[in-house]
Amino acid sequence: MSKSEPTPLTPQQALKLMQDDPRSVLVDIRSSMEFLFVGHPKGAVHVPWIDEPDWVINPEFVTDIRKLLLGGAVCTVDDGCAPVILICRSGKRSLEAGKLLLQSDFTRVFHVDEGFEGDLDEDHHRSSFNGWRFHGLPWEQC
Repeated sequence: MSKSEPTPLTPQQALKLMQDDPRSVLVDIRSSMEFLFVGHPKGAVHVPWIDEPDWVINPEFVTDIRKLLLGGAVCTVDDGCAPVILICRSGKRSLEAGKLLLQSDFTRVFHVDEGFEGDLDEDHHRSSFNGWRFHGLPWEQC
């Protein structure tokens, strides 16, 4: 994988990274409605990539992620940089958002390649064969 794309993780790998590195931040980049009503991984922070009412890419996305990390974005020789793990519905938006973070000088950017709900099955249903929720990982909703 080139430095121009975030490192893909399975939902299980993302959870393990969060457990192994307490500096890591899981950022749910879905819309506010998805985050609140569909559910989200426990411990995830919400920073929308595209959100209502305009449905355009959040012009403050990179700034919002920098604020979220505060001093954690500082890299050290011994510890590296704080990992940023992005998750969306199926892995497509998190891939695009991760590319922007890498272009903005973030170095440890990951994305959950199955997303929270996973891909569509032949009946156009999600959460039926992959995704964070399908694998029974910790999640919650309003």
